[in-house]
Amino acid sequence: MFIDKETQRLHLRPLNTNDTSFIIELLNTNGWKEFIGERNINNHDDALKYIENILAHSGYYNHIVELKSSGKPIGIITLLNRDNQEFPDIGFAFLPQYEGQGYAFEASRFYLDILIKVKVYAKIIGVTKPDNIKSIKLLTKLGLKYEYDNIENGTLLSVYSLKTPD
Repeated sequence: MFIDKETQRLHLRPLNTNDTSFIIELLNTNGWKEFIGERNINNHDDALKYIENILAHSGYYNHIVELKSSGKPIGIITLLNRDNQEFPDIGFAFLPQYEGQGYAFEASRFYLDILIKVKVYAKIIGVTKPDNIKSIKLLTKLGLKYEYDNIENGTLLSVYSLKTPD
């Protein structure tokens, strides 16, 4: 579900092809590479192709999180309806200089609240590596509970879930 909305400090809007510079910066952070994976996005053309592939997938909802005060992109919130998962997966990634300031929680909580209100999904999951302590803390703060571990493509992943109210 795409939104274009504001919180107290943030603007959430759909990813678009003008976001190449931000995508290059975000996908080349140490946190992205360690916990999400190397994507080999090193220039404008790589980033444009990456964004176009995301936009071509009807079940992927990627939102740029910008500071409302300046319009500067600082992170991304995603909701991915993957073919190998029964429920959609909420995800988030922020530039390191904007971590620890409550932005990820503010944006994720806002987006989750909208998803819960529209009652489209019976359950929402969050998938992370078990050593991604920051992600696990945020998922649990958002109300997702540990469900199980799973090995996917040789990588151990922990699945957290939130059952949405009827």
